[in-house]
Order: sequence, then C-alpha cells, then structure tokens
Amino acid sequence: MVDYSVWDHIEVSDDEDETHPNIDTASLFRWRHQARVERMEEAQKEREEYEKGNTDVKRKLGECQKKLNELVVAETDDAKKEIEKLHCELKQLKREEKDWDKKGNQLKKKEKSTPWNVDTLCKEGFSKSIFNVSSESNDAETDEDKEKKHKTFVGKYEKQVKHFGMLSRWDDSQKYLSDNPQLVCEETANYLVIWCIDLEVEEKHALMGQVAHQTIVMQFILELAKSLKVDPRACFRQFFTKIKTADKQYIEAFNDELEAFKERVRGRAQARIEKAMKEYEEEERQKRMGPGGLDPVEVYETLPTEMKNCFDAKDIQLLQDVISKIDPTEAKYHMQRCIDSGLWIPNAKAAEEEGEKNTGEEDPVYEEVKKEATEEK
Repeated sequence: MVDYSVWDHIEVSDDEDETHPNIDTASLFRWRHQARVERMEEAQKEREEYEKGNTDVKRKLGECQKKLNELVVAETDDAKKEIEKLHCELKQLKREEKDWDKKGNQLKKKEKSTPWNVDTLCKEGFSKSIFNVSSESNDAETDEDKEKKHKTFVGKYEKQVKHFGMLSRWDDSQKYLSDNPQLVCEETANYLVIWCIDLEVEEKHALMGQVAHQTIVMQFILELAKSLKVDPRACFRQFFTKIKTADKQYIEAFNDELEAFKERVRGRAQARIEKAMKEYEEEERQKRMGPGGLDPVEVYETLPTEMKNCFDAKDIQLLQDVISKIDPTEAKYHMQRCIDSGLWIPNAKAAEEEGEKNTGEEDPVYEEVKKEATEEK
C-alpha cells in the first residue's frame, strides 16, 4: 500500500513564513518511491519464481528422459511397464515446460514495457567529481538544526533559487547550477515544493507547472546522488548529460514523476484552501455569537417556518401571535434560543433608548440583530 499520509507533514498556512523549514521534501516523494520499490520487488519475486519453476521442470524433464533411455535398452516386462509410466510423466513435464516458456515470454514482454523511473535510472555509475563532504549523517540533525539551516540558506539564496525555478531549458539549468553549485541541495528542493503549493493556491497554474518541473529536476539529481553515494554537486552534470541524450523511456519516466508531483501539489493546495475557508467561517461564526453562546444563523435555521416569516418581516406583533398559537413548551424553547443567540432582545425598546443615550445610535437594537441573522440565510 502506498502511504499518502506523508503529505500531512506539509503544513504551510498563509500566515506562516514561506521559509518555514518543517517540510521534509523526501516525504513528498516517499509515497512514489515506496510504490516503485514495491513494484520492483514484486517484479523481482515474479522473476525468481519463474526461474525456479522453469529450472525445476527442465531438471525433472532431463531426469525422466534419462531414465526412459536406460529402460529402453533393458527390454524386460517390468521395464515396459515403467516405460509406459515414464512416457505419461514425460508428456506432463513437456506441457509444464511449455507453460513455463509461455510465462517466460510474458514476463520478458512485461519487463520490456515497464517504464523507467527515478530509481532504475539512477543505477548506472558515472564518472564524477570529488567533494570533501562531512561523514556525519543528516539524520543526526535535530529539527532545530534543520530549521536554522533552512532559514540561513533561504536568507542567502532565495533570489537564486527562484531564478532556477523559472528556468525551462536543460542547458540553462545546467549552466546556472554550475555557476551556483550551492543550490544543488535539499534546501532548494524544499523551497521549490513550498513555492509550488503557494502558486497553486494563488491559482497560478502555469507558473506552478514550471516550478514543479524544476523541483523534479532537483529531486532526480538528489536521488541520483543517493544512488551513487556522492555529494549532489558531484553528479548533477551527469543527470543533465543523461536527460539530454535520453531515449523515450527516460523522458517518459521524468514526465511521469512530474505529473504525479503536480497532482499531489494540487491536492495539498486544495486542502490548504479548505482549511483556510473553515477557519474563516469559524471566525465569522464566533463574531456572530449571541450572549448565550449560540449562533443566530444556526438558530434561525431551526425555527418553525411561521416564526421565520415573522423575523423576515420584522413583525413583532405577528411573532407574538404565532407564539400564542403553538405549544408553550416549544415556544419557550425557541424564544430562549433566540435570546441566547441575540436574534431576539427582550425589552428592545428599553435597550434602544439606553443605546441612544450612550452612543447616539438611531437604528433599533432588535432590528439590527434580526437583519444580521436573516440576511445570512
């Protein structure tokens, strides 16, 4: 199973600093990597099962044929009975051999049609430059260290990272990284990922696609470095050499990674928008809350139709007439909720007069509250 929950680690709200480092870029691609690894392991298992089965049947076929040849020479009655038995076994083994040959051909066809990916593309060894790098693992870094490192990096190179994100030609990207090798790192990938989500939220879809392309370029380079166990700065040229001279399968693998990444960005951006909308709606709801802690809009929706009509018409007398006609318990229940939500203010005239004395307001308090609630419906 592919674990899509890793995207839940990407939490970049609109009020957060865009340099927020608590985004593990590796996690953004882990679900894709995990799926690829599982497919590769499944294919390897299928290959091993075929080779074992095919070898076993050929071995049994050889042993059966050898016994048959030996018995033919004997020409005894017992030998004739055994020969007949071996002939039946031989036919069965040949049928099995034919089935395994068929499975082998299907497996070859399947393996040939399997698209390349970032894992299989990164197996080949290249000539490489040598960098003096620390032997300490990044895993030893604390979250605080990563945060400090990321903020420092963005503070220094944000302009250059954005420039790289806007490039579209392979040659331009390679030359820019050659001139700015400090950009070949996880921090650049992290920044580009956040930028992609920001652009999608802002509905700048075309620009998001461009930056996403450069994000995958950086991700391929980082994956290649992990595969070769070298510093990313030592192998980014080999990536560009490979991608610029690649066959159709290589390009398809790159595009497949790109489209999958863009789809996840769209999903993450939508989740952020929905979260922001819910937060806004909750803020508005809190602003509307009446003295008893109830939302006038929600209370209005629960009122009987006759009472709603009274509030819509702003007719107090009509409301009193309706209340007098319904069950007293029900009337008391609804009116108390109206009071708690601020939809109804007892002694509205007294409140109005007090308000005029203190603030000079001209609009009746009761009318003001009713209007707010009914216009929301």
